[in-house]
Amino acid sequence: MEPKSFKDIIKDEYKKCLLDPVHFMKKYCQIQHPQKGKIPFHLYAFQEQVLRDFRDHDYNVILKSRQLGISTLSAGYALWIMTFFGDKNILVIATKQEVAKNLVLKVKVMYENLPSWLKLTATEDNKLSLRFINGSQIKATSSSGDSGRSEALSLLIIDEAAFISNVEEIWISAQQTLATGGGAIILSTPNGTGNFFHQTWMNAQSTTTSTGKFHPIKLHWSMHPDRTQEWRDKQDELLGVKGAAQECDCDFITSGHSVVEGQLLKWYETTHIQPPIEKRGIDGNLWIWEQPDYTKDYIVVADVARGDSADYSAFHIIEVESVTQVAEYKGQMTTKDYGNMLVNMATEYNDALLVIENANIGWASIQVAIDRGYKNLYYSPKDSSISDVTQQLARYIDLKDTSQMTPGFTTSSRTRPLVISKLDTYMRERVPVIRSQRLIDELYVFIWNGSRAEAQKGYNDDLTMSFCIALWIRDTALKLRQQGIEMHTKTLEYFGKGRGVYNNNSIMKKDAGWSMPIGTTGEDTDLTWLL
Repeated sequence: MEPKSFKDIIKDEYKKCLLDPVHFMKKYCQIQHPQKGKIPFHLYAFQEQVLRDFRDHDYNVILKSRQLGISTLSAGYALWIMTFFGDKNILVIATKQEVAKNLVLKVKVMYENLPSWLKLTATEDNKLSLRFINGSQIKATSSSGDSGRSEALSLLIIDEAAFISNVEEIWISAQQTLATGGGAIILSTPNGTGNFFHQTWMNAQSTTTSTGKFHPIKLHWSMHPDRTQEWRDKQDELLGVKGAAQECDCDFITSGHSVVEGQLLKWYETTHIQPPIEKRGIDGNLWIWEQPDYTKDYIVVADVARGDSADYSAFHIIEVESVTQVAEYKGQMTTKDYGNMLVNMATEYNDALLVIENANIGWASIQVAIDRGYKNLYYSPKDSSISDVTQQLARYIDLKDTSQMTPGFTTSSRTRPLVISKLDTYMRERVPVIRSQRLIDELYVFIWNGSRAEAQKGYNDDLTMSFCIALWIRDTALKLRQQGIEMHTKTLEYFGKGRGVYNNNSIMKKDAGWSMPIGTTGEDTDLTWLL
């Protein structure tokens, strides 16, 4: 058998590279190592499998640990597509343009070190893009809402998707350009639950065989052959327990910035959550866990929505002493019907203190309670600067004097942080007994957005905010009311026991200051005539 010519060897190698991106990258691609400089890209076994998944599935979502080389792997896969297939358009989107540009730079490093027989002529080469003579190109861009809208894409790479705030808009705009047969690689470490990346991952796990759905790839830190438990323990020291869990463990629950820690919410799910014993209403959205007990006190705390939008009207019924959730509603109805439901439920639960948030549309439901003469409606101080019990007592505000008060609870820039702080305190101490999975689901996506606590984009916090207010009311208004009752009781007890000024007893007169000694005899003269 005659030995192969150099041309035939190159032809065979070219064919192997065309068919297998693993062969292409292991044999011909170099990467920039931070300490060693340019080195061959020696793939680990898990990286080889990921490359084959890229080749075999159009849509891939990757839940990964940090520093597994997946961004570099994606860059190599992009170069493989550009080299062996003409007119391919690849777009890289990341949290910042600089991050996206870095992935394009990885492509360039590999391209520049290819052998000449694999290296195509570049017709465009700048910091943000690379185009070959065969019409294939790669571009880097930041995460603006219209990033993927302008032209048809063959491959969309979204790096650290969980940390891009408007990634849903990007995906919607890019979907139209991918409809002609393109694919996508969405990769990230986790960043809490409920966001686009988390939803995409969960959907991929449940419907992996459906046409056009994402193929899930999970890369735990332990998949790297050079990493041991000792390395993982060191990450706790370097990044903190929560940071290490996010960067290494592929754990959505312990990652993110939820107001209530994910592990704590998980504890509530396993210890307290239970189905309601009764569901009322046409839509079954009024859930009951405990019927009213005449020996107990309750509060009903409500948030009001218009009834025709994306948000919901919601209320909780809380047993005061044990802080147990006994009933809950989340649904959409008219403000008048909702007001009537609130009065009915508050009456049923032993004439409970009825607290209705008075922002905007809330007044319509409050007016129903006033018109029906509900006797235990909550009132807020008119002065918005008064936000706690101490201030109310210092200013002698009487809860029964409605002239100094406004119907309903006022959520303001002053009171909102207070009620959220109350949620944090109560939950950390595991005081409330939460029965509702709906409430827990909202708490998972109730996050810190900078310094403001709010629902994650695409979700609502109607149950969460009404629950926060309920906890705050329990510790403030009810405490203030109890102090008022005690003061009133003590006043009644004092009547009849005091020593009046007008008394014939000479000793009493002296004690009262209505007599004085005159002369040297030491005798007192009665001064009551001065009155």
